[in-house]
This record gives sequence, structure tokens and C-alpha cells, in this order.
Amino acid sequence: MSDNKKPLIIITGPTAVGKTELSIALAKRIGGEIISADSMQVYKHMDIGTAKIMPDEMQGVKHYLIDELEPDEEFNVTIFKQKCDRYIEEIYSHGNIPIIVGGTGFYIQAVLYDIDFTKTETDDAYRKELQKFADEHGNEALHDRLKEIDEKAAEQIHPNNVKRVIRALEYFKQTGEKISEHNDEQHQNESPFDFRYYVLRLPREILYERINKRVDIMRAAGLTEEVKKLMDMGCTKDMVSMQGIGYRQIIDALEQKCNMDEAYERIKLDTRHFAKRQFTWFNREKTVTWIDKDKFRDENELLDYCLSDMKDILLKKHSI
Repeated sequence: MSDNKKPLIIITGPTAVGKTELSIALAKRIGGEIISADSMQVYKHMDIGTAKIMPDEMQGVKHYLIDELEPDEEFNVTIFKQKCDRYIEEIYSHGNIPIIVGGTGFYIQAVLYDIDFTKTETDDAYRKELQKFADEHGNEALHDRLKEIDEKAAEQIHPNNVKRVIRALEYFKQTGEKISEHNDEQHQNESPFDFRYYVLRLPREILYERINKRVDIMRAAGLTEEVKKLMDMGCTKDMVSMQGIGYRQIIDALEQKCNMDEAYERIKLDTRHFAKRQFTWFNREKTVTWIDKDKFRDENELLDYCLSDMKDILLKKHSI
């Protein structure tokens, strides 16, 4: 890698794998500051359902993109990249190393390879037409339309992520090009960073057990009450923030579309499915270092491994 590239560390992996503990330990050892690559923890008032790190758990490490937006505000990959690029430069100005932490692979890819999302203008009329189609015929029907024109994008975008499905259809209409091909082309960009991209993983049965336990803890901590409070604030299920796992299921229960026990079982199931999709995403990435957490005796041994692996990057810190 080029000597003039600045260092960047990425810690990612599926939900509940244990990214937070490693990221804080690493930041304290190398002089790092953390940028959250989580599409939900950016929202205020949404703490329990997002498993958000709280200020007293940060151990003095500065975090960015936590509690920055109100639940009715839009957040997407374009906004994430703009903010993340700015925070990376701010961290360098402190003489520190940015550490991107979170499970949203698409967001990470956008920053790591400086992917351009400004190629097309927004087509509000077509966007509203597609949203109306989804409202009338269902998310799956809209997703089927994407499958017809861009099967690869349809595999990568979940049917419930209506905004991304609409964006892919809109992109095709405006350019005649598949958004998956555009993203692949952008992915060929050389990264402007000297980076390490760590993906944590655990055996599936252990990970799924951790996911189920985490959801039980969320329930005991008051997730139902958190969602009620958000609805009292005026939040509605069509908001981007309320589409997150853990929120839309509880809203369904509060609207009596299912009972609360069923809602929590659906949260567990949907979270396990999400973790599976995360693995699929990271398996396609060519530049990652897989870390099997169960192969390490404890967190200290895992930390030592990472520090040893990134020695060449740490030598560059003096040149930030």
C-alpha cells in the first residue's frame, strides 16, 4: 500500500458478535476514535432496540454518529458517507486513528472505496409512484420488480428495505444501468486508506444463542415502553427509523396485528436472518481479515492479535 495513505481500522461482523468491546479496547491502546457504522444507533431516543452504547460504556473514547439525528430524520448511505468523511478528517486532525465500527457493510464499503452516489438526481415523482405501488401491493411485489431488472441488487437488498429498493429502481430508470453494476464498478476503486478490515464471527449456534439472549435482555430493559414513547412522540411505522428490527415488530403488536410474545419471537427470527445476510455480504468482500472469536482464549488475546496484525499501520500514526 502507498506510503502516503492514512490509516483506517474497520471492525465489523454480524449483530451480537461482540464488536463494541474489541473496538473500545483497541481505541484505548492505539489512540483511536470510533465512528459508528450502524444505521439505527444514529437516532436519539432509540437506545434499547439498537443495543446502543451508552456514554458510561465508552470509557472515555470519543464516538461519532451516535445520537445525532431525531427519529423523523432521513439517514442513508449518502448522508453516512458525507458525515463519516468529515469525521475521519476531524479524527486525523486530533492526531488519532479513525476506527469504523458497525455491521452495515454497504456503509463501510462506501467510505472505504470512496463510492460516488451523486451520479443521478432525485426523481420525486417516480419515487412517490414506487412508494404508492409498495403501499398498495406490498414490499415483496416492489422487490419483484427489482428482481426483473437487477437480480444481483435484489439479492443484496431485503424486500423490507423499501427505500433502497426504490433507489435501485430509480437508478435503472434514470441511467439504464443496473445499480449493482455501478456499485461493482465503484468497488474497483483503490481505497484512499491504508486499512485493516476485521470481520468478527462466531459459530452459528453460539451467535444465535447470543442474539436470542440479547432480545430477552431488551425486553426486560423496556423495549416495549421505548417504542410506546416513540409513538407518543409522533413516530410512525413508515419512518426510516421505525423500520429497524425491534421497532416495526413491536409496533405491529401495539397495533394488535400480533401479540407481544409473537413480536419478540419475530425479533429474534428477523435478527438471525439479518445476521445471515451480513455474513453473505462480508463473504463477498475481498479485503477482509476474518477473526474467529471462539479461537481466542479471551478478549486480551484477541486484542493482542489485532495489534500485532496492524503493526505497519500503527507506524504511520506519527505522520497523520
